[in-house]
Amino acid sequence: MEPDSVISVPSPSRNASPLLWVNLSRNLILAYQSLGVVYGDLSTSPLYVYSSTFIGKLQKHQNEDAIFGAFSLIFWTLTLIPLLKYVFIVLSADDNGEGGPFALYSLLCRHAKFNLLPNQQAADEELSAYKYGPSTQATGSPLKRFLEKHKKLRTALLVVVLFGAAMVIGDGVLTPAISVLSSVSGLQITEKKLTSGELVVLACVILVGLFALQHVGTHRVAFMFAPVVIIWLVSIFSIGLYNIIHWNPKIVHAISPYYIIKFFRETGKDGWISLGGILLSVTGTEAMFADVGHFTALSIRLAFAFVVYPCLVVQYMGQAAFLSRNLEKIPNSFYDSIPGSVYWPVFVIATLAAIVGSQAIITATFSIIKQCHALGCFPRVKVVHTSKHIFGQIYIPEINWILMILTLAITIGFQDTTLIGNAYGLACITVMFTTTFLMALVVIFVWKKSVWLAAVFLAFFWLCEGVYLSAALMKVPQGGWVPLVLSVIFMMIMYIWHYGIRKKYNFDMHNKVSLRWLLGLGPSLGIMRVPGIGLIYSELATGVPAIFSHFVTNLPAFHKVLVFICVKSVPVPYVSPEERFLIGRVCPRPYRMYRCIVRYGYKDIRRDDGDFEDQLIQSIAEFIQMEAGEPQVSSSETSSYDGRLAVIGSRTIQSSSSLIVAENEDWDGIESIQSSKSQTLQSLRSAYPDDHENQAARRRRVRFEVASSPGMDMGMREELIDLIEAKEAGVAYIMGHSYVKARKSSSYLKKMVIDMGYSFLRKNCRGIGPSILAAPSNLPFAQLVSLIRRIGSNNRGIAYELQ
Repeated sequence: MEPDSVISVPSPSRNASPLLWVNLSRNLILAYQSLGVVYGDLSTSPLYVYSSTFIGKLQKHQNEDAIFGAFSLIFWTLTLIPLLKYVFIVLSADDNGEGGPFALYSLLCRHAKFNLLPNQQAADEELSAYKYGPSTQATGSPLKRFLEKHKKLRTALLVVVLFGAAMVIGDGVLTPAISVLSSVSGLQITEKKLTSGELVVLACVILVGLFALQHVGTHRVAFMFAPVVIIWLVSIFSIGLYNIIHWNPKIVHAISPYYIIKFFRETGKDGWISLGGILLSVTGTEAMFADVGHFTALSIRLAFAFVVYPCLVVQYMGQAAFLSRNLEKIPNSFYDSIPGSVYWPVFVIATLAAIVGSQAIITATFSIIKQCHALGCFPRVKVVHTSKHIFGQIYIPEINWILMILTLAITIGFQDTTLIGNAYGLACITVMFTTTFLMALVVIFVWKKSVWLAAVFLAFFWLCEGVYLSAALMKVPQGGWVPLVLSVIFMMIMYIWHYGIRKKYNFDMHNKVSLRWLLGLGPSLGIMRVPGIGLIYSELATGVPAIFSHFVTNLPAFHKVLVFICVKSVPVPYVSPEERFLIGRVCPRPYRMYRCIVRYGYKDIRRDDGDFEDQLIQSIAEFIQMEAGEPQVSSSETSSYDGRLAVIGSRTIQSSSSLIVAENEDWDGIESIQSSKSQTLQSLRSAYPDDHENQAARRRRVRFEVASSPGMDMGMREELIDLIEAKEAGVAYIMGHSYVKARKSSSYLKKMVIDMGYSFLRKNCRGIGPSILAAPSNLPFAQLVSLIRRIGSNNRGIAYELQ
């Protein structure tokens, strides 16, 4: 026994060493890449921190002690918020590797019943990503039961998350403005000084170019992002070290918190108000958590702790040493502190670093808009995937041009980095304040820690951040109102959209078609069933939508095979292809009516790969085979079919024991679309011209055949044959459009929200297209049937009246 134990001990260590080295090297590479994506904004803060701090009434206190105190505040702010809070605590609260306010909200919704999203099912809790992290088993926490019981508190939690998301969007407007304007301000201290107007024009040209190039995707220039930021960090570290040695080495003593006390003792209320400038030293910190999904938590920790943090500390220390001997240089402290021999190279690198930092926050804005839409909190927008190889890089044209217009308006309107900095600081500290609150809830409900521990965390960081927030709020009249206005506008859009779709879904749920009525019609549904498959899209995950009764009563014929499809989002970042589809029956076998629920996570990409129809047919066939193995279920004609669903993966199309799959490529023309006389089809085609301008589309054709197996159940074989014949006859995509209005008895506020707000968003935002339906992008519109329900029309219409 002893020799065995001796031999078995060193083997794991020998095997672990290469694995540990591979993991470390991978994280080091990711840490290098994260410098160009995550830290571009944070690393450019030295451009404007001191000039924004020593302005206004603090100009009366421009002396060495005040400079030392300001640096001490910057040092401890960098240490407590980015290093202690984010690196050591917040980065541990990722959602399957994803970060940001919606990741925290997703975690909370899975560990407590806080979710307000419609069409959620118990089957969603069986997703592998749903079970990520600590056990989701319910605890007897009185606080948890209290929050779950009161819907108003759950609504308040959603409003907090939306407010944080809206502030991040506000960052997307303010970051490019302050970064680019600060970088070009160095031209004011050269021999040929530029006027303020000329600097604004130059900044606007750079900004227009930055937003105009968004459509090509960040992957086109991503290779240069990390080197630019690394050269920038090395430059500011070297300049800072030179200034410390050359001007005032005693600045190292200012690390002591004693200088903070001395600073406030001398400056008083003026020093407290100046904290709005100190706050700018940590702007961009939230990107460490928001962008963790593109890297790893360890890589971001390594990059900040060993590269970014020491470079920033030395740079701020060096600027303070320079200013302590040159108090008159405060308005342009960064560029004045650069030795003349390296001025122009540093200026060029500063401009490039500002562009990199702006690019990162713009990309993050696109990402959070997509997450908001996936969770039902933002109107439909066009999402363009800019890279076939790099996951998650997207471009949203409408949002891009809105951000550009707002950024130019801010730059031209303020023309001053101090005023923009006031707005920028308030936006950033509000996001941090929101993250602290959500993290406290995560500590209780996700990590299952003591309420007292969460209270200590909340109290400590809210105290630190509350001081900065109060100072930032004092700057509301001097530009701080901008993020508040922007966040209120975006939050209203998000909440009105969420409220409208939730009310609409509840109306649909209460007006579902009775299953007893359908069974009373018989397998023919009282009309002629013609060859083909009808894919009926609905937001309902259970039941038959009310629009179907209008199809049956007003159409002379309907397809032989009907599939009710619900494309929905679940509160997880990604859904694996093996868990994508839920397949079930709506009525007994002779009716040939099925249900398919297509599930996506809030960061999933809905790719138009053209295989949707084939994957759907194969999934239904697998369900039929699976159900045939349960004789007690398949033989029952009275049991409730609706609600019984099986998980079928959206895997590669391949042959099985019951199906034979043959593939070939063909060219399908779309001349039939051009000659269509249907006004509905013509209007739909004109709404999406970009997707159907080609004269022909190359499509992969898949043919299914039923395998000849002597032991196959005859009922199953007949059903599979009907399914394949219907597929060969053609597939029609059927959806119903609706107009929504509030009841006459509703309050004036609800009438405004539904009749004006929600209706305006529905009419002026992107309509439902093939990509939103998870259908192939080259879908001919001759296959797309759109029936419009109009309020006030004859009996063929349905009016949504929401309370």
